Parts: sequence; C-alpha cells; structure tokens
Amino acid sequence: LGYEGSLGIDSALMRAADILPYELVQVYNINNGERFETYAIEEPGGSGAIALKGAAARKGAKGDLIIITCFTSMEDENMGEFEPAIIRVDKDNNRVNDHP
Repeated sequence: LGYEGSLGIDSALMRAADILPYELVQVYNINNGERFETYAIEEPGGSGAIALKGAAARKGAKGDLIIITCFTSMEDENMGEFEPAIIRVDKDNNRVNDHP
C-alpha cells in the first residue's frame, strides 16, 4: 500500500500485449465491479505476476479476475490495418487461447 500506485504485470505478458512500462492501463475487476486506471510496471518474466500496488491494491484481492486494457489513437485510414493484441491467461496467468 505504501507504493505510489501501479499494476505490476509479468514482463512476458506485457510484451505479448504490447504494453510498455509506465503505459496507462485501465483495469476492470470482474469480482467486485471496480474500474480504475493506473500505469503498468514490469514484474519478472515468466512469473505470472499480476500485482495491484499502492492505492490500486485497495481495488481488488488476490485471486480476483481482472481485465486489463490500454488504447491507442490512429488516423481513420490506418484502422483497417490495426489488429488488437488480446491475451488470455489461465488461473496461474499462463497464456492460453490467444486471439488469432
């Protein structure tokens, strides 16, 4: 709780989802309905860590199911080329069934 606030994410998952360190992310907690934004920081790759830190730690509990999103802006003419990264994980945050 004493941390300035952020969401720690396994660095391998960050790379797969194209999330940069300190990038703004929105978090939706399925278990309690909380919705908030914070920034992403790297946790060790392969650890499966997803960690609410600082004030964000009050928005969820270990084991809660969450959705993490981030957005981009682009010109309309580039939208046809854009394909979002959708990363799905199991209960241990191992990648499963990524979006094609």
